[in-house]
Amino acid sequence: MATQQQDGGEVILQAFRNLGINYVFSSPGSEWSAVWEALARQQAAGLSGPDYINCGHETLAVDLAIGYSAITGRMQAVLLHAGTGLLQGAMGVNAARLSATPMLLMSGESLTYGDDPAFDPGAQWYGFLGVTGGPQRWLEPLVKWANQATSPATLYDMTVRAGELALRTPAGPTYLNVPIETLVAPCRLPARIGPVPRPTLPQPPAEAIASLAAALVAARNPVIITESAGRDVAGYEALLALAERLAIPVVESAVATVTNFPKDNPLHQGFEVEPWLDSADLMLLVRNRAPWYPPSRSPRDARVVVLDEQPFKTWMVHQVLHADEYLEGDVPAALRQLCRAVELLQPDAAPIAQRRNRYALAHAKATALRAEAVAKARRDPALRAIDVCATLAEVLPANTIYLDETTSQRGLNYRHVEFRGPHGFIRVPSGLGQCLGVGLGIKLAAPERPVVCLVGDGSFLYNPAVPALALSRDRKLPVLVLVFNNRGYRSMAANHRSFYPEGVAKQHDDFRGEAINGVNWDELAAPFGALGLRVRTAAELRPALESARAAMAEGRSVILNAEIAIEAPRARPDVST
Repeated sequence: MATQQQDGGEVILQAFRNLGINYVFSSPGSEWSAVWEALARQQAAGLSGPDYINCGHETLAVDLAIGYSAITGRMQAVLLHAGTGLLQGAMGVNAARLSATPMLLMSGESLTYGDDPAFDPGAQWYGFLGVTGGPQRWLEPLVKWANQATSPATLYDMTVRAGELALRTPAGPTYLNVPIETLVAPCRLPARIGPVPRPTLPQPPAEAIASLAAALVAARNPVIITESAGRDVAGYEALLALAERLAIPVVESAVATVTNFPKDNPLHQGFEVEPWLDSADLMLLVRNRAPWYPPSRSPRDARVVVLDEQPFKTWMVHQVLHADEYLEGDVPAALRQLCRAVELLQPDAAPIAQRRNRYALAHAKATALRAEAVAKARRDPALRAIDVCATLAEVLPANTIYLDETTSQRGLNYRHVEFRGPHGFIRVPSGLGQCLGVGLGIKLAAPERPVVCLVGDGSFLYNPAVPALALSRDRKLPVLVLVFNNRGYRSMAANHRSFYPEGVAKQHDDFRGEAINGVNWDELAAPFGALGLRVRTAAELRPALESARAAMAEGRSVILNAEIAIEAPRARPDVST
């Protein structure tokens, strides 16, 4: 196409179109007038292109992108303000890195600070917003690549390249600093532009796939342990097919980030890795960065095979896998190749049937124990957390997405919330205070599915509730925020007790880290047209959840303040947080 003259805002918007970006999430800053003008031109001309969402908070903007990408697998763009906005959104950026979420992040700076008589950027850039060395310095530890857009002439290609880098394995956030002078300057699109191709993912060698298939067929007690095989639907389905073909039990690790395997499948063997460390003869770790704890507690006799796009996480200070073999490449494709390789070997049906029967019995026993725990909780008139978890799936639709941002509660959520199917459960990436943003991003990507944010009262306190609830109202993104309200930071007290079991704090019931500056969480709903509900007893629970379901169907968000009975203190939360 012929070169076209326009400003930096138009060039960035065209780069977003060619990268396939659907949404631009922004906590607005004064550098972005050129992009806003380009978006206005797009709307006035009836052109296709990304939708723009003003968020009112930097962490919210970043988390919306994380949630949307978690469901769709597609990279989105985030525009923040100068260096200060990056600091506010940094926790979300780090979460994107840890969760391998591709993201194109931008903010700006000034190069002239008002001393160019031809352009006045605003006094705020001179007085408050400058960052020595540029704002990219602040994000370098958190992103795959960070740089300044060097000139109007390079802006388009640098924007596209930042997006391409974000998509490459391992996927993650990249950052481009675009000075305001570049944004408003005349720019030219390159003569050759068009849709940017998706990356081709590497595949494990065929001989390695064949060798692993033979080992799985020969193993007497194989087990699959996974953290995030179900990060994409293809991974969930391929893992299910492989496990079913050979009757291999699947254990979801204590740091599982997403639904990986159907909980009602007899081959699902829970969330505890410890029992398998001394009994398995082959362990297949699928997208599993921290399969056991402590790290030195590795399997006694098992051959350990790791299957991951990138097994070694550079952001982890200490990581122990003790693997005998690594298969590196696209996980869904590798699992499908394994299934085909297994078929070629025509495995003996007898040992497969024996395993299937053995694990069906174990699954039935575990299911009965969970049902017994639920029945016991329901005999108590007080509101028990287990009852809350179990009742959710009895009232809400089967396609509900449950988003977890709890700490001491997480083990109960894993075991007793009956999430179903791909993306039925998603754990908020590292850092409390993100469930509302991630949940709204998920709802934006999957409007047909109910979304429930499971959050502790302490975790909820960290969330940007005001801008999140306002966005939920204005963009018609109804979610249920279920607050497990145990009136304190119970995980803090649990750790204190673990380190000082007979300490002075115990003697005087003086746990300084436990107190919380809480409110009646349900009362936060009314200013935003949401429904606020408070539940104190078991009898109130089901009617409240039914009201919540009806409100969401009408397009209203709900805050359900579940004042759960405080359990007896434990030394530590029962699942790693």
